Amino acid sequence: MLDDTGARIRTLLERHPVLDGHNDLPWEARERAAYDWERLDLAAGGLPTHTDLPRLRAGGVGAQFWSVFVPAELQGDAAVTATLEQVDAVHAMVAHWPGDLALARTRTEVEQALASGRVASLMGAEGGHSIDSSLGTLRMLFALGVRYLTLTHNDNVPWADSATDEPVLGGLSPFGREVVREMNRLGMLVDLSHVSADTMRDALDTAEAPVVFSHSSARAVCDHPRNVPDDVLERLPGNGGVCMVTFVPKFVSPAVREWDLETTDAAAAEGISSADFAAYGAFTAARRRTHPAPAATLEDVVAHVEHVREVAGVEHVGLGGDYDGVDVQPVGLEDVSGYPRLLEALAGRGWSDADLAALTSGNALRVLGEAERRAGEIAATRGPGLARIEDLDGVSA
Repeated sequence: MLDDTGARIRTLLERHPVLDGHNDLPWEARERAAYDWERLDLAAGGLPTHTDLPRLRAGGVGAQFWSVFVPAELQGDAAVTATLEQVDAVHAMVAHWPGDLALARTRTEVEQALASGRVASLMGAEGGHSIDSSLGTLRMLFALGVRYLTLTHNDNVPWADSATDEPVLGGLSPFGREVVREMNRLGMLVDLSHVSADTMRDALDTAEAPVVFSHSSARAVCDHPRNVPDDVLERLPGNGGVCMVTFVPKFVSPAVREWDLETTDAAAAEGISSADFAAYGAFTAARRRTHPAPAATLEDVVAHVEHVREVAGVEHVGLGGDYDGVDVQPVGLEDVSGYPRLLEALAGRGWSDADLAALTSGNALRVLGEAERRAGEIAATRGPGLARIEDLDGVSA
């Protein structure tokens, strides 16, 4: 039998299910099953992934931004092609389980999916390399249903600096600002996870609609460049955006962050760069067996959620677990069934039902709707952007 808090959270999630900002299941499907949804049967339990349909239900997840990520090692046409394959995989996944999943492109479509008892399936492209410095490609991703673009992944793009690369531009280039403007015109959310703090600031200076951090935590709590500094969090009320707190251990736990720094040094000593997505991932997995990492915990995540609330306000915090994007998640949040435990912990700290409803999906739905509203206003005053990076930045695409 559920205790009173557990019953309260279950009731809340029935009314206000989680809209999570980032899940990398599509790339896992590529790696594990070559996008064969018969082989990676989400309706079955016990999958090696963090995500399947029974666990989404158990976790109270009613809407999910599926990441159509491709690694930055893929560039140019190869990156665009792989991104399209990821988009195709999400469309195929939704078609394979039409009774459980529904493709969603707008706030209204999310709400319709929730009303039908299906998980609203949105898409977000993780990294500006997916558009190959082309506003036309950006528009076509939007036409296919992609509703946010993370401006960078782990490496810089020609028009924006990443949080985990050496700064080149000091933020956004003129073409990068034009990308933000065109995203606002379309109604595509500008995702500032992964970008440098200066890119965050430049994007906020440029944005005409609310931004999102699809999976980032608070730098004041864990000093990792992937997290958001307080001066940026303080600007979210003025912009209307939302920081969707992530669960990634090295972003939420200072002890795991220190272990990761040591691992980076050990990899470098063997000639492996942390920017090499595949090689560094393999090195980290091997090192974890001989040098076990400390465990991040649910309480670490609680600290980040509370800090974002304290600095930005309860109207500007959400959840972006990054499930299936990392090997290990915090104790208590091991897979997508863990959200109720997080909400119970916050309820124990005095969060009201209204606060929790804002966190689970209310804030994200508001941002999605506001981006659509602003797009209508902007599109009435200007047409599609035709700028080219070679014209604005003086470099070729």
